[in-house]
Amino acid sequence: QVQLVESGGGSVQAGGSLRLSCAVTGDTYGYCMGWFRQTPGKERERVATANGFGTIRSADSVKDRFTLSIDSARNTLYLQMNNLKPEDTAMYYCAALRGSVGICVRDRAPPDEYNYWGQGFQVTVSS
Repeated sequence: QVQLVESGGGSVQAGGSLRLSCAVTGDTYGYCMGWFRQTPGKERERVATANGFGTIRSADSVKDRFTLSIDSARNTLYLQMNNLKPEDTAMYYCAALRGSVGICVRDRAPPDEYNYWGQGFQVTVSS
């Protein structure tokens, strides 16, 4: 059974940095992994995702500021967030998507197709 447990959210002033961690248990070899965020009244949106081959893609709104990384030895997914802006305020979730056949390549699939989710962590950026 795959489980995702997040840590590292919190509050920061604009321009600051935070790092989110997502500890993964279970066999996720070849899965797509990623980070999503959601604000009240809005749909969950993709922040950064990696396919099963390790190719990472980030949303235009966070490129050059946020970095997704995966430490395979520690089975941990990270999201380094720099130069945070008030509009980055949201609940952040890590997620995993099992490939339909073999290695997952659909990291940009809609959020509701992802199979496993972390519990979410609030990130608040004040101006």
